[in-house]
Amino acid sequence: MAPKLRTTPRKQPRQKRSQETVDAILTATAQVLVRHGYEGANTNRIALAAGVSVGSLYQYFPSKEALVTALIERHMEAMWRIIVEAAAKVATASLEDAVREVIGAIFEANAVQPKLSRVLREQVPRVGALRQMNEINQRCIELVLGNLEARRAQILPKDEAMAAFVVVHIVDTLAHLALERHEELSSSALLDETTAVVLRYLRG
Repeated sequence: MAPKLRTTPRKQPRQKRSQETVDAILTATAQVLVRHGYEGANTNRIALAAGVSVGSLYQYFPSKEALVTALIERHMEAMWRIIVEAAAKVATASLEDAVREVIGAIFEANAVQPKLSRVLREQVPRVGALRQMNEINQRCIELVLGNLEARRAQILPKDEAMAAFVVVHIVDTLAHLALERHEELSSSALLDETTAVVLRYLRG
């Protein structure tokens, strides 16, 4: 039986200089993954791109898989911040404005380093980090659920939890399909059409 890959960091950076080193390593990991793919990425190549020794890299990350897992976590948190900030703006807005703003934020979040997003999604099963990818969808569902519950009188579906699940996956799927086709997620036409679809579903 093959040994289990270690995908957690060896240690957490405590000082500013250590944090800068970890940031440089993760940024280099992203660059190498986009340029060379998962198979072409290795710790030597990543350390060289980061401007650090392989020994310094191994102080923080025991394997390439640990690097990719940490990169996924950082990428997901960057996406989540965009969505949360947008949702906070529309807490008291109309249903139409809230739907459009949150959809726009999900599109914007998916447009953060789209080439990296594609590589990470391909490598998720390999490093056992599917949890992180699913977690952001679950967070979005809970966020949308709260917004739907606050607007209960304005929506038709009786099961708000199911409605939130449907809305998030409609938007997420459209975002991924658009990226695969190299469509601009900032396109007002795509935002208009997706908003119209979601509002028709919610209003019946």
